[in-house]
Amino acid sequence: MRRGIGATALIAGLALAATACGSDSDDARSGADGKIEGTVTYWDTSNDGEKATYKKIAEDFEKKHPKVDVKYVHVNFGDANQKFKNAAGGNSGAPDVMRTEVAWVADFANLGYLAPLDGTPALDNASDYLETAAGSTRFEGKTYAVPQVTDTLGLFYNKRLLKKAGVEVPTSFAELKKNAAKIKDKTGATALYLRGDDPYWFLPYLYGEGGDLIDAEHKKVTVDDKPGVRALATMKDLVDSKAAITDSSDGQENGIKAFQDGDVAMIIDGPWDIALAREGKEFKDENNLGVAPVPAGSKAQGSPQGGWNLSVYAGTKNMRAAQEFAKYMSSAEVQARTTEELSLLPTRKSVYEKDAVKKNEMVQFFRPAVAKAVQRPWIAEGNSLFEPIRVGVDGVLAGGKSPKAAAEGTGDKFRKLLKDYH
Repeated sequence: MRRGIGATALIAGLALAATACGSDSDDARSGADGKIEGTVTYWDTSNDGEKATYKKIAEDFEKKHPKVDVKYVHVNFGDANQKFKNAAGGNSGAPDVMRTEVAWVADFANLGYLAPLDGTPALDNASDYLETAAGSTRFEGKTYAVPQVTDTLGLFYNKRLLKKAGVEVPTSFAELKKNAAKIKDKTGATALYLRGDDPYWFLPYLYGEGGDLIDAEHKKVTVDDKPGVRALATMKDLVDSKAAITDSSDGQENGIKAFQDGDVAMIIDGPWDIALAREGKEFKDENNLGVAPVPAGSKAQGSPQGGWNLSVYAGTKNMRAAQEFAKYMSSAEVQARTTEELSLLPTRKSVYEKDAVKKNEMVQFFRPAVAKAVQRPWIAEGNSLFEPIRVGVDGVLAGGKSPKAAAEGTGDKFRKLLKDYH
């Protein structure tokens, strides 16, 4: 799940105190006879609306394995990355299993903090995982996590406003811009709220121009190639033409409020904001909310793959139980349950075939968008690339910088972060 990756990248640089709740007690062990027993500390980074369900699911694992004591600890998403690094790096207080954001796996694995899971009980029925979801669990040829939840960005749209304007849901940014004046004239609403404050929202524009941040295989920075320039130009053009409005900060709050109130007809957002969008006056009739794949650019259509994985701490003293717990939390059984109870998107192909999941509104909304999700470069420095993007986007949208100059500046900063890239 994604909520403000730019802010998260900044938070990751802060030194946060480690939490002394790890599994370095004598009872955290795997029995010599191979039985699953002992203590497993689990750090759950789910949001406030999800954590009660995940706590109950963890307790149900204890019922299946009476000799295992799961110590459930809820950790705020914004604190979790650095808190885990502090604990794992200090060899004190790290959890046995952690719910890791997809971009964290490569970073943690590169630091030696995660246990490889290939050939272990944790990696069960691996061929059942969606390839995009599974991709984020791998680093340098090994698997360091199991996929739990997937998500991506989609286009939220106000059905009433588009109908009143007499326009269809746009399939491209060019089409959106073309119909923006008609939407304004007929409804008074701006066509789109464009997130200019968070670099994660730059990616659909980049993918839409056929580009990517880097070429990891050839160790090449590509964000400043022509697609990167065109992506920034597209964002600037939408704002300059008044097809979109934007902000340099507080985009999460400002964007969703504008959409709730009908001040904008569309916003690019993720499944985590469906319930929040429906709290607005425009969606008292919940059927007024529509979701479609993010519009295409001039070359392609795609949005970034997000989501959550489950990783096992390399220093756990109860490896077998930790692996079994990760297996359980990523199982088809649990994924079907979290889809039904929380409307989260499964990472297992088999779960999408279940009748209850097929009928789930969230799955119906976002399955087409997930099918077009693009894997990001799963490199150790992946999370650190977002701050230069944020600066570049802000320079174009608010600072008067040209798309070409902003792309070049972003590329230069990438090369300083990625020492062996050209």
